[in-house]
Amino acid sequence: MDESTNASVGKSDATEIFASRVVPAPSLSSQRIVLDSVYSWYVLGILTVSYSLAYIDRQLLNLLVDPIKHSLLISDTQISLIQGSAFIAAYLLASPFFGRLVDSTNRRNVLLFGVCAWSICTALCGKADTYSELFIARFGVGVSEACAFPVGCSLIADYFSARRAARALSILTLGPLLGGGFSLVAGGLVIAFADSVRQHVPEFANLVTWKLAFVLVGLPGFLLALVLLTVREPTRRVALKAIADDRKYTSREAAAYIWARRGFYMRIYFGIGMQAIVALGVPTWLPSFLIRYHHVPPALVGYHFGLLVVTCGSIGVVVGPWVSRLLERKGYDDAALRASAMSMCLMTVACAAIPVMPGPISALTAAACAIFFWSIPAANITVAMQLGTPNRMRGVVSSLFTFFAQLIGFGIGPTAIALITDRIFHDPKMVGASLGIVCSIASAVAVLLIFSALPQYRKLLDDERHVRPS
Repeated sequence: MDESTNASVGKSDATEIFASRVVPAPSLSSQRIVLDSVYSWYVLGILTVSYSLAYIDRQLLNLLVDPIKHSLLISDTQISLIQGSAFIAAYLLASPFFGRLVDSTNRRNVLLFGVCAWSICTALCGKADTYSELFIARFGVGVSEACAFPVGCSLIADYFSARRAARALSILTLGPLLGGGFSLVAGGLVIAFADSVRQHVPEFANLVTWKLAFVLVGLPGFLLALVLLTVREPTRRVALKAIADDRKYTSREAAAYIWARRGFYMRIYFGIGMQAIVALGVPTWLPSFLIRYHHVPPALVGYHFGLLVVTCGSIGVVVGPWVSRLLERKGYDDAALRASAMSMCLMTVACAAIPVMPGPISALTAAACAIFFWSIPAANITVAMQLGTPNRMRGVVSSLFTFFAQLIGFGIGPTAIALITDRIFHDPKMVGASLGIVCSIASAVAVLLIFSALPQYRKLLDDERHVRPS
């Protein structure tokens, strides 16, 4: 496979290389797809809502642990398997499959199927009467939600120019933050108005509150599916120098392409996995640290920390592309990855500071800094991979990106913190120290991986310049 399939993601270079033909949308409309148009931003809004809704459905279970345990007569271990293993195993198994579908079929239809499927499975969680039924329904949620990220990344690459792609991807990556926050709101509203809903809707009269919550949260997905019908599947854009290469790649070709550039891709994948340890470990154990060590009431912890996650995370995601453009203006071709590595350096300091802060407010401040700095790389790393990968492989690259993030983040982060607390410190109050150790080490490893990927990234850019036609 020719090196000319690589693409530069520097501002001026990427804009030139990925300036594409404006082409008619296939079959669904005779109108032309105009990059960065009002319609492009409309589609982005729908994609972001879809990604957010996936996280609302995913996180709702965490609010209903005790009523589910009491209703189904299951243990903490069993509920933890439903929370983690049932979802993540399904998500990881389905991610490569959806990545291939995104590269070879109608992406809007893939997302349409996914939204309907995860909405049905979420509602089925509310119809479960046994542990096995709930486990299977949760598995279905994990399988179907695996499509959201690769579909969103691939469509954005064809609806936005290189100049606007980073901003668009930064908005898409707000989905998990918004979804995680709104899941708390949605669950709380359902619980508060459960009796009223049962009274006015006879079909729900026999549902206990936790079952009603799943059913009601699953229903909005079908409305979103109707809105998705207004999204047109755009013709896939290709580099000017590689128009003839707009073809479907076999799994063997895709694997060979990534392996040949493993110095770049593997550093990115493992680097984002290390970053995911922090992104999952801090929200999982910081509340316990504040409650056990600083004696903060649980209700206040949930409110204040939830607010920090939404606000600081959202600001970091939006600021990320701005930092990248600032470095571009200073002459750094590798600005997207350089900005990510720099923010991860500061993330390391913030993580190490959390357990040594003298009070709960200062500990929350350090956590807010960590959240802000781990959010900056989200869009920058994603756009670098999307614009640097052939169109028909972007789904696979994106699915592997989220695969490694979920696998390493969920597989190591929260469990490693708990093991250090239980096996080394033998004191539940030391969970803050465990959190600081695991997250600061993971952050430092992420910094090393991303910084070491910069030469590989610059080499890809140099190769691109040498093969670009005059």
